[in-house]
Amino acid sequence: MKIKSIVITVVILAGVGALVAQRFTSDTDASSKKTPDPAVALALTEPKDVPFLIDLNGTVTSLKIVDVHAQVTNLVREVRVHEGQFVQAGDVLFVLDDRVDKANYDKLYAQLLRDKALALDQERQLTRNEELKQKNFVSQGALDTSHSQRDAQQDLVKSDEAALEAAKVALDFDTIRAPISGRTGVVNVFPGTLVVPQTTSLVTITQLDPIAVQFNVPEAQLGKLQQALAQSNGKAGEDNVQAKAPSGSSSVAGHLYFVDNTVDASSGSIKAKAIFANPKNQLWPGEFVQTSLNLGILKNALSVPAKALVNNPNGKFVYVVGEDNVAVQKNIKEVFLFGESMVVEGLAPGDRVVIDGKQNVRPNGHVRVVNLDGKGSGSKDGAKDGAKGAPKEGANDTTTPAPKQDTANSTEAAK
Repeated sequence: MKIKSIVITVVILAGVGALVAQRFTSDTDASSKKTPDPAVALALTEPKDVPFLIDLNGTVTSLKIVDVHAQVTNLVREVRVHEGQFVQAGDVLFVLDDRVDKANYDKLYAQLLRDKALALDQERQLTRNEELKQKNFVSQGALDTSHSQRDAQQDLVKSDEAALEAAKVALDFDTIRAPISGRTGVVNVFPGTLVVPQTTSLVTITQLDPIAVQFNVPEAQLGKLQQALAQSNGKAGEDNVQAKAPSGSSSVAGHLYFVDNTVDASSGSIKAKAIFANPKNQLWPGEFVQTSLNLGILKNALSVPAKALVNNPNGKFVYVVGEDNVAVQKNIKEVFLFGESMVVEGLAPGDRVVIDGKQNVRPNGHVRVVNLDGKGSGSKDGAKDGAKGAPKEGANDTTTPAPKQDTANSTEAAK
């Protein structure tokens, strides 16, 4: 009986020892297996010249808008323009009742002819009196009177000429012409309408070609804005502004021609205008357009894909991978965004920046490179490798979750 108890105890101890040995062996195997390094895709930073483009919201404005008014009180006799018509400067738009003005002009013209004839008669009388004075047939007083009458008659002729010119101007007011070239708006009068100066607007003409776009530029870019104005103002071919209407299929090129003389303190921006050739009427007054302003070229600028940037409480940073495949966090400063790339400060030429898979990267941790794109834009082959080993994410990740554990090893260890 005693021997039997001893045997049972030995068997139990052997079983417990085997279990402990198995558990220790499993823990040793699990601890010996390391978590694999996170897979990332990289892009090389290379210096290159980049156009400094600013995207702004603009409003199309006409360079000239004229409200056409009558300058005399009269009745409209003819309307020779219709709404929405394109007119040229000098085209006849309206004709007023000119019968009274024509009669007055004819009267003054006849009066001028009469006074000119009298002036010639006075000139002849003066000549005769001068001859008679030499023979002492007339007195000096009579000669002086002839001089005065001749001079008065000549001044009367000048007065008649001035009155006739005024009548001609009044007669011209009865024919209303287009002061500028452009497109007419709503016609507000009809034949028989009584028009009064400075009261009735007959029609509005808006110039469409050329046309302007107005936009507000941040005051931080005032220096570059003034340089762009000096380079483009008054020079043919210096197009540095692109405008595209929401309904348009292509952009229209123009040049900067105006910068306001004050900065708007409430918005921190300065008003500017660009002028555009608009023969096809792609831009329309009052329309909102997307405007791209070129403020020059940034020489040897360093840019990275915008999706490589990561946010943190201190600003933005990127992960730079060294030759030892260790990811180092580098703080950067954004300069401006163009397309899908961001011009930054704080990097050096040749830095290898993590663009995909950065959510699994830890500062000063090792990574596994699955794609290296020297152009910073991702090649087709690299994109395939990156899809397999480096998941895609947004441009500005704010969290960096811990790497996933090996679930198979954890299950084995639990057993």
